[in-house]
Amino acid sequence: MKHINVALFVVHKGCPNMCSFCNQRSISGSQKEITPEDVHSAAMTAAKSLSAAQAAGGEIAFFGGSFTMIERNYMISLLEAAYSHVADGTFKGIRISTRPDGINREICGILKSFGVTAVELGAQSLDDRVLELNDRGHTAGEVENACRMLKEYGFETGLQMMTGLYGSDDSDSLETAKKIIRLAPDTVRIYPTVVIENTKLHSLMLEGKFKPQGVEEAVNICSKLIPMFENAGIKIIRVGLHSGGDVEGNFAAGAYHPALRELCEGRIFLNAALEKLEKLGKGQYILRVNPKNISKMTGQKKQNLTLLRSLGYDCTVEPCAELVNREIAVIT
Repeated sequence: MKHINVALFVVHKGCPNMCSFCNQRSISGSQKEITPEDVHSAAMTAAKSLSAAQAAGGEIAFFGGSFTMIERNYMISLLEAAYSHVADGTFKGIRISTRPDGINREICGILKSFGVTAVELGAQSLDDRVLELNDRGHTAGEVENACRMLKEYGFETGLQMMTGLYGSDDSDSLETAKKIIRLAPDTVRIYPTVVIENTKLHSLMLEGKFKPQGVEEAVNICSKLIPMFENAGIKIIRVGLHSGGDVEGNFAAGAYHPALRELCEGRIFLNAALEKLEKLGKGQYILRVNPKNISKMTGQKKQNLTLLRSLGYDCTVEPCAELVNREIAVIT
């Protein structure tokens, strides 16, 4: 059953600084400060549209800003409102997103007492140089300490990482992924950098000091990161920013695509097929994959087959139910 989040955005609340990439109002598409009444309304509206089983497996989620760093009484008022819909059994729990330096034992105790089940940390990088260049205001060590503490308290723990940040390249993104894997979070989100208007990155780009990562570059690195996390048993919740939230209206440059994960999955299949075909030599082949992976093997608008053909591999794709996951059988 698909996981349900009742998403509420705490717009740029509590964050002690403005990161290089951040214009939170654009990402959330709203400047309105949510209230406990908004929480009740969203939860009740969602519950009416879902079956009891769907709602019971879902979470009320506070995204945006830095939830544990907002004014304490305000934070508790939102948690109280959300928890009332958990305590009565309507929803499973509460999910929050915050900064690594917004986690300590007192905060963990408060979150636990109000039925918070999952905490996501905006790590973005585990390279201190990259963190400093992008005005994150925390260190890699703080990410590691916060992650360990959350796991100690029994929270489902998620980490968010970004590729293509100012001063970053694919090698440090791969190193960040390796460090995240060693921390063994339950989930991860991968966000290739998107340049939003009126941010530091936008200014640096206009000054010629920063060249944003494009979609093609993001697909290249993410197609390497995705198997790393999957092989480590870490669930990937998201690849790329969600569409909507006025991102398109404030987009200036960078790796934004509404179907970025689909592109990455296609690239993973392309790379795997090429590895097999290069050993066989140019010619005509049938590529067999699990039926659910046909579109991934062919690629968007059949671009994988077009590229393979340009390299001398004339391929067609057939379904084979006996193949699982990303298995590919090459038939001559």
